[in-house]
Amino acid sequence: EVQIVESGGGLVQAGGSLRLSCVASGFLFKDYYIGWFRQAPGKEREGVSSISGSGDRIYYSDSVKGRFTISRDNRVNTVYLEMNSLKPEDTAVYSCGMRDFNTIIPSTTQALGAAYFGKYGQGTQVTVSS
Repeated sequence: EVQIVESGGGLVQAGGSLRLSCVASGFLFKDYYIGWFRQAPGKEREGVSSISGSGDRIYYSDSVKGRFTISRDNRVNTVYLEMNSLKPEDTAVYSCGMRDFNTIIPSTTQALGAAYFGKYGQGTQVTVSS
């Protein structure tokens, strides 16, 4: 059974930092892209960042580029999202999903598209106060 569990969220002041973790089990982790997505109240889920199975391909949305860093450790089936210089507009529930693109190199639209990923976890709340 596929399981994905996110953690590390919390309340932080603007300009602060958080590190999110996404731990997965039940599938061959190293073969899958893992993406971080966020959903604010009343808004659609949006892609934040994703990383290929080997870690050699990384994608960021324009809104977080330069502030967030994604990484993965396949030894412990975990993907991390280091978030710095947080802004109030980063407030959302952050969740991660999985996708096997096989040999396809995804476009940015695909790599950050919520519809292309599945098996989302329940998410972790990130709240940034001004």
